[in-house]
Amino acid sequence: MINFDRFPGGTRKALTMSYDDGKTPDRRLVEIFNRYGIRGTFHINFGLLPRPERIDPSEVKTLYEGHEVSAHGLTHQSLSITPSENIINEVMEDRKGLEKLVGYPVRGMSYPNGLYDDRVVNILKSCGIEYCRVVETTGDFSIPQDLLRWKGTCHHNNRLLELADAFLAQPYKNRPHLMYVWGHSYEFDRDKNWNIIEEFCKKMSGKEDIWYCTNIEFADYMNALKSLRFSADCSMVKNPTASDLWISINEEPIMIPAGATIEL
Repeated sequence: MINFDRFPGGTRKALTMSYDDGKTPDRRLVEIFNRYGIRGTFHINFGLLPRPERIDPSEVKTLYEGHEVSAHGLTHQSLSITPSENIINEVMEDRKGLEKLVGYPVRGMSYPNGLYDDRVVNILKSCGIEYCRVVETTGDFSIPQDLLRWKGTCHHNNRLLELADAFLAQPYKNRPHLMYVWGHSYEFDRDKNWNIIEEFCKKMSGKEDIWYCTNIEFADYMNALKSLRFSADCSMVKNPTASDLWISINEEPIMIPAGATIEL
């Protein structure tokens, strides 16, 4: 039995975080993530960065090092209620500005105000966006089927610690599991509950069976798995990608090195 149920290192669970807007409480949130080895993605509005409540542009590259900087629309315009031409401008100018700050292609996004439709999704594809997070959540640990309509597990104010315990105890059942948490760092100041994210990160930290990843790393890995090429009788497999990939054969982890063809 061959299953696509392994992440890097042969793990079968993945954790990623997703936080919007690039406001100054991100500094405290990043410090907590870094202390516990948690990794994630920060969706930023480049056009709003000069505002005093936002992270200074000169700080973006160093602050978010080891995490991912992603798009959130140049000015946080709700995309489903604006002309297509403006959607393109909101996405591309946000990408261009952020890419100059961080020095790598910005390929992901979260929908400003959570508003999108099929027209928006199609335009995002043409603008080079490879995943986009929605505000709807699943309350479970399923793998997303549509990365441009990516539902997280939960907002951090919705059963976070309860779901963390369930995730840690979750049996494998021949499929991988993803916990995806989203929110805004300023909400911890507003709600006076920084303790909840601190407790969550401490609880989830240092687990050998969890892959700690950014949103784009997860998307890239899942897309790479789809690129594996098997012989007709599944006795051989070729990995045409530049990344080592993992699968299970009869529950045993198997690594397929980048660019290699191996017998199974």
